[in-house]
Amino acid sequence: MQFFAFLRHNARWIAGGFLLTLFSSFGQTFFIALSAGEIRAEYNLSHGEFGGIYMIATLASALTFPWIGQLVDYYTVRRISFFTILALICACLAMMISTHLAGLVLAIYALRLFGQGMMFHIAQTAMGKWYAGNRGQAVATTSIGVNFGEALFPIIFVAFAGLYGWRNAWLASAVLLLLVLPVIAALFSRERTPRSTDPEVKGYGIRNWTRSEVLRDPLFYVLQIGVLAPAFIGTTIFFHQVHLADLRGWSMETVATTYIVMSVSVISFALIAGQLIDKFSALQLLPAFLLPLALACLVLSQFEAQWSAFVFMGMLGISYGLSSSLFGAVWPELYGTKHLGAIRSVVIAMMVFGTAAGPGVTGYLIDLGIGFPLQITVMGLYCLAAALLMMIASRVAIARTNPVESSL
Repeated sequence: MQFFAFLRHNARWIAGGFLLTLFSSFGQTFFIALSAGEIRAEYNLSHGEFGGIYMIATLASALTFPWIGQLVDYYTVRRISFFTILALICACLAMMISTHLAGLVLAIYALRLFGQGMMFHIAQTAMGKWYAGNRGQAVATTSIGVNFGEALFPIIFVAFAGLYGWRNAWLASAVLLLLVLPVIAALFSRERTPRSTDPEVKGYGIRNWTRSEVLRDPLFYVLQIGVLAPAFIGTTIFFHQVHLADLRGWSMETVATTYIVMSVSVISFALIAGQLIDKFSALQLLPAFLLPLALACLVLSQFEAQWSAFVFMGMLGISYGLSSSLFGAVWPELYGTKHLGAIRSVVIAMMVFGTAAGPGVTGYLIDLGIGFPLQITVMGLYCLAAALLMMIASRVAIARTNPVESSL
């Protein structure tokens, strides 16, 4: 009941954040990769060559992001959202009209920067700043927008592209964004201010770190070993989903259907994680989120039947759900909220670097004859090792922010 009361009293801001993450889907790898087969055919590209192009465009967006991402600390959410959505519309149109490799790179760059990067970043930073004791619920409820997108958009896009072509499917994406733009602007027409009834964060007296201080903190980089894993692994597998389907003899309709399983799993565990974060803390839950991802990779790499795809997506969804809530709450818990936009922009830039490296490196390994299932096995083993490291890092972080609690 408390959760529904929270939603009722904060409907406009939660709905706005949800729509931002929902339509960030148009810049996410799972959505762009739906056109991978057609793009490689039209441009006569191998897996490694298209992966390399994707890597270059994504790396360029990562280099840009620390400067763009910090703008959320200086401008209203309404204004920064408005211009970000306009830029994403232009990116979708560029994807539709591109006929040269340079145009393709530019389109993917803009999709990654404004879709995957800024749309999600704005929503998560706003929730982190606007809420304290209810931060977990706010972050979780808005972050699942992208998971609704994963459930809805692949099936719609594949069906639409089958009837009208993949380029027209990108045109339809731009039109949809244009329609939702005034809705988001209206929802964010008023900024949320703290209320006397807002619960406080228990046990954490956090000073506000600057971005330069965070970049000198060794713990920040240790945490990235675990934080970057879901984005790297998920992006890599989504990017090569057509190749994996060909290896296993799965249809793309079957692959698209698995996104529904993942989305239900993500949504369920994101909301569960949000409740747990508000009850305990994001730092205490940090060691758990990589274990389902490790199991997901090992199942997908070792079994070829179609059920393995559904199990993989279900377990990946658990990890994604936990991490989507955790990563919106762990940085304000650890470093405060005053410079949260600037700090998160660095985290997202590093995450984008990971998503850029994954498709490019694995694509070239595929071209060299190193099987993709073997690569997925290595990813699973990495997650197990990183989970152990996160257990240690969590204890160190809790000791820093709350010495009394860490000694209990």
